[in-house]
Amino acid sequence: MNKLLLYPVAKPLVFLLCLLPFGLLAYGAFTDGLGANPAEHLIRSTGDWTLRFLCIVLAVTPLRVTFKLNALARYRRMVGLFAYFYVAVHLLSYSWFDMGFELADIAKDIAKRPFILVGFAAFVLLTPLAATSFNRAIKALGAKRWQRLHKLVYPIAGLGLLHFFWMRAGKNDFSEVFVYAIIVAALLAWRVWHFVRQKKAAQPSAALRRAQPSK
Repeated sequence: MNKLLLYPVAKPLVFLLCLLPFGLLAYGAFTDGLGANPAEHLIRSTGDWTLRFLCIVLAVTPLRVTFKLNALARYRRMVGLFAYFYVAVHLLSYSWFDMGFELADIAKDIAKRPFILVGFAAFVLLTPLAATSFNRAIKALGAKRWQRLHKLVYPIAGLGLLHFFWMRAGKNDFSEVFVYAIIVAALLAWRVWHFVRQKKAAQPSAALRRAQPSK
C-alpha cells in the first residue's frame, strides 16, 4: 500500500477525488440538478464536505501509525487545504445566496445566530492553518511552533460539530450529527491513548538512563 501511495500518479488522483464533490455540485448548479432549493443544497453540501474532510485529516495519523502507512503523511496537507476550500465555498455560498453580499447584514447575522457565529469562528481558526500549509511557513515558524499551531484542527473539528448540531437542532434531526460526533470522538480518543502509551513506553528508558553511573 505504501508503494501505491508513493506512485507519482497517486497524488493527482487523490486531488481529483477531493475535487469531485465540488465538480458534481457545480455540474448540478449549471444543469438545475440541485433540487427545489439549489442555494440551500449548495450551502448544506459544502458544509457537509468540510466536516468530512476534517474527519479525513484527523484520520490520517491513526491510519498511518496503526497500519504503518507512512506514505499517507504526504496527503494530509492537501486534504487539509481541501477542508479549507470547502469551508470557503460554504461561507461564500451563504454570503451570496442567503445574504446577497450585504456585509452589514452578514455581520449582524453572525452576531445574532450562535450556530453561524461558531461556524465563522471555525473558519477564522482554519485560515492560519491553510495559510501556513507550505514548506516556507514551516521553516519560518519552526517545526515545533508550526505543529502547535496546527493542533488548532482539534478545536476546529469541535466547533464544526457544534455548528452542525445547532443547525440541525432547528429540525430536531441529529442522526448525522451523532455519526460525525462518534467519528471525531474516536479519532481524538485514539490520540489520547497513543500519547499515554508513548509516555509509558518512555518511562523505563528514562529510568534506565538515570540508573546508569555517570562517567
